[in-house]
Amino acid sequence: MKSRELIKKALNHEETPFVPVDFGSTPTTGISTTILHHVRNHFDLPKIPTKVIDPYQMLGEVDSDLQAYIPTDVVSILPKYNLFGFTNDNWKRFETFDGIPVLVPEKFNTKISKNGDLFMYPQGDLSALPSGRMPKGGYYFDTIIRQKPIDDNQLNPDDNLEEFTLLNDDDLRYIEDKTTKIYNETDYAIIGNPGTSALGDIALVPAPMLKDPKGIRDIEEWYMSTVIRPDYIKEVFDKQSMIAIENFKLYYEAVGNKVEAIFMCGTDFGTQLAPFCSLDTFNKLYLPYYQRMTSWIHENTEWKVFKHSCGAIEPLLPGFIEAGFDIINPVQYSANGMDSTLLKEKYGNQLVFWGGGIDTQKILPFGSVDQVKEETRKQIAIFKKNGGFVFNAIHNVQYNVPLENFLAMIDVLNENRK
Repeated sequence: MKSRELIKKALNHEETPFVPVDFGSTPTTGISTTILHHVRNHFDLPKIPTKVIDPYQMLGEVDSDLQAYIPTDVVSILPKYNLFGFTNDNWKRFETFDGIPVLVPEKFNTKISKNGDLFMYPQGDLSALPSGRMPKGGYYFDTIIRQKPIDDNQLNPDDNLEEFTLLNDDDLRYIEDKTTKIYNETDYAIIGNPGTSALGDIALVPAPMLKDPKGIRDIEEWYMSTVIRPDYIKEVFDKQSMIAIENFKLYYEAVGNKVEAIFMCGTDFGTQLAPFCSLDTFNKLYLPYYQRMTSWIHENTEWKVFKHSCGAIEPLLPGFIEAGFDIINPVQYSANGMDSTLLKEKYGNQLVFWGGGIDTQKILPFGSVDQVKEETRKQIAIFKKNGGFVFNAIHNVQYNVPLENFLAMIDVLNENRK
C-alpha cells in the first residue's frame, strides 16, 4: 500500500495493513539534526550536512537517502518563512555546539555573547535586538521576551496581529509549486501549514520573527490576560480567525485537495498534571474561533484538521472534538490521565492519534534498547486497532536520544511494516 493511500485510510479510521509513520512533516513531529547526523554516519551515507529546516528547534530535514532508513509516509509544505522570519534558502555551513556540521539558511545570522551564548536575530537583521538565545552548549533556541511596558488604556489588539498577514502571490506560487511537485512525483501524503491560525501559541506570542513586537508579548502576561483581559484576547482571536479563513481560501485555490491535512494550531493546553484551563474556559475563550476556522475547512475542502497540544489534556478532548479537530498530536500518554488504552477506547472513533508511539521524556532517551522496543510494540498495538493512528514519538526526537535507542524504535517500525 502506497503512503498516500495508507494515510488516507488512517485519517478515515480504516484498518491499515501496517502502521503509517510520520517523521518530519510538522514542527512537533521532527528529529534533531544531531540524531540525523548520527544516523547518516551509522549507515555510511554520503557525508552531507543536514539542512536545519526549523532553526528555532534545530530540527533537520529527513531527506531522500535518510528516508530509506527512517520510514515516513508524510511530507510537509512548510511555510515560506520560519519562526525567526527568514526563508529557508541559500544554504550555508554552520557548526553546532557539539561540533556537528549542518546547513542553515542564508539569514541564519548569529552572534556569540561574552559568556558563550548564541543569539539569533529576527529576519536575520543583526542591527535589531536578538529574539532567540541558545545557551552555551545548547541544542535549540529559547525565545527572548522583548515586552514593552503595558498601558491597559492604550492596548490595541491589532498589535498582537502584526505577524498574521494574508498570503501574497509569491507565497502562493511557492506553496503551489512545492505541493504540485511532491504530489505528482511521489506517493507521499502531504500536510500543509498555511499559518495564521494558531490561537495563543506561546512559540508565536513573543513574535521572534518581528524586529519590534508590540502588544502583549510576555508569555506569563499572555496567560494572565486570558483571565484579566478576556475581551482583549477574544478580539485578537476574532480578527485572527478571519485572517486565517481568508488564507485558507487562498491556500485551497493554490493546492486544492492535494494536501491531506492542515496543521492548524500548536497551542499547548496541558501541563504534566492537568490542563491549563477548564473545559468551560476553553469553550468560552477558544471554541467559537476554532469552530469558525474548522467549519470553513470541513465545508469547503477534504482536508483534515491537525491540532497539537502537549500535556494532560484528556478533560479537554470533548472540547477539541466539538471544535472540529480531526487529529490530535503528540498524544502524551505519559502525562496524568492520558492512558493510551483509555484514550483509544474513549475517543478512538472521533480523533486520529498522530503520535504517542514512544515516550520521549524517559524511555526513548534513558531506557534500554529492550525497553524501547517493548514500549514501541505496546503503543502500536494499542493505537493501530481499527485505524485512526499515525506513528510518531511524543513530540520531536531530541538530541540526547542514544543512537541505539533511536534505531531500536526504527527496527520495530520496520518489523511492523514488513
